[in-house]
Amino acid sequence: MSSSCCTPGHGDATTVTVSLAPPPPRSASALRVAKQLLALPGGRFLMGTDDPDGFPADGEGPVRETGIAPFRIAPTAVTNAQFATFVKATGHVTEAEHFGFSFVFAGLLPDELAASSQPVAAVPWWRAVPGATWRHPEGPGSSFGTRQNHPVVHVSWNDAQAYCAWSGTRLPTETEWEYAARGGLEQQRYPWGDELTPGGRHMCNIWQGEFPLHNTGEDGYVGTAPVTSYRPNGYGLYNVVGNVWEWCEDWFTPDGSRVMRGGSYLCHDSYCNRYRVAARSSNTPDSSTGNIGFRVAT
Repeated sequence: MSSSCCTPGHGDATTVTVSLAPPPPRSASALRVAKQLLALPGGRFLMGTDDPDGFPADGEGPVRETGIAPFRIAPTAVTNAQFATFVKATGHVTEAEHFGFSFVFAGLLPDELAASSQPVAAVPWWRAVPGATWRHPEGPGSSFGTRQNHPVVHVSWNDAQAYCAWSGTRLPTETEWEYAARGGLEQQRYPWGDELTPGGRHMCNIWQGEFPLHNTGEDGYVGTAPVTSYRPNGYGLYNVVGNVWEWCEDWFTPDGSRVMRGGSYLCHDSYCNRYRVAARSSNTPDSSTGNIGFRVAT
C-alpha cells in the first residue's frame, strides 16, 4: 500500500486485514446530520488549475469546464462530538483501533513518546503511535475531551463510509468538493481569493514558521482548530482548506488510493502548499492520521 507525501499510510508500517461490520438502522441523531447540510444549486464551473506553484503530477490541471447537479454538503467537517454519537449508537470500531496504532505528527507528542515511537522512513516527522485513535489523538494519555467541536481525526475512508451509512449521507465527489470549496469564486487560489492573508488576516489553519521544526501558531492554532474557525466561504462552508484533509468519494489512482482535498494544519509553502483549493492528494482507504477527517454530502 502506498501513501502521499503529505500523509503516511498504514501500509508504511504494517499490513493488517480488517473487516468492518455494517451499521445498524439510523436513529434520530443520525437523521439530524442530513438536515444540517447546505443546498447548493450546481451548474457549470471551471475546475482544476494551471497554477505554476501547483503540483502537475497530482493531476491538478488542466483547467476544464465541468457541469454538476444540485447537491447538499455539510458546512463543516464532522466533529469529535458527532463521531462520538455515531460510535455510541453503532459500536463502530475504527480501523486505527483495529490496527492498534495511527500516525501522529511528532511535534504534537510528548518528548518521551516522540522518541520511543516508530518514525516513518520517508517522512520522519510522522510517528506510528500505538494507541493513537480518534479518542486519543496524540496517543495514550491524550483525549478529545476539550476538542468536542474540532474535526474528528484518525478516521480512515472506510470509517467515513460507515459514518455516512449511519447518517444517511455520503462523501462528496471530488467535483462536488471543489465546486463547494470555491464558494462561487472563479479560478481563485483560495476559497476567499488569491491572497493568502488579505490585510494580514489569517483565513485558515496551516503551518507558520520553519517546517517541520517550529510552528509559530500565528493563525491561532498549532494542531486542529474548531470546525467553525475563520470566516466561511461564499457558500457558507468553513475550513475547506487547512485544518484537516477531507476524504472524497473518488479513486485517485487505480492502485487503491482515495482522493483527499483541502490540505491540513501541517501544510506549509516550503513543503506542501496543498491548501490551495485545486490541490489534491490521496491515501489508501484503510489509512488514518492525525490530520485527516471528512465532511458529508447528499
